[in-house]
Amino acid sequence: MPDLDTIDRKILGALQADSRITMAELADKVGLSVSPCHRRVKLLEERGVVTGYRATLDQKALGLHVSVFISIKLARQKEEDLDRFARAISKWDEVLECYLMTGNRDYLLRVVVADLSAYETFLKTKLTRLDGIASIESSFALAQVKYSIALPV
Repeated sequence: MPDLDTIDRKILGALQADSRITMAELADKVGLSVSPCHRRVKLLEERGVVTGYRATLDQKALGLHVSVFISIKLARQKEEDLDRFARAISKWDEVLECYLMTGNRDYLLRVVVADLSAYETFLKTKLTRLDGIASIESSFALAQVKYSIALPV
């Protein structure tokens, strides 16, 4: 991790809580004047610590009521097979997250869809059409206990 002091961490925490905060409000929160605060934010952006500013959307308000965690085992774990799988799923909007895993499965995906019918369509028209998949195991989330995009700083 890049060297971050206490003020940098306060800045990052405040930006994660509200990325629309004004520079004056941010400076006040972290105990700096506006100019040094702005310089620190720019430096955090240039160093790649802050990678962007986004709106967080409510999944259910958008009609996406089903979250599915999908474990994928590939037939082979050669680099070209892993790359082909990663390229394919990176194009699908339903896949919010994808991790290359250790253990019994090669990938873990988080997929959101409107309903079971939409998941069936996703499964039949996209996932099962990929070459090289040995098995697919789906687990449906019953309730979201915690969700955060804020990293500990």
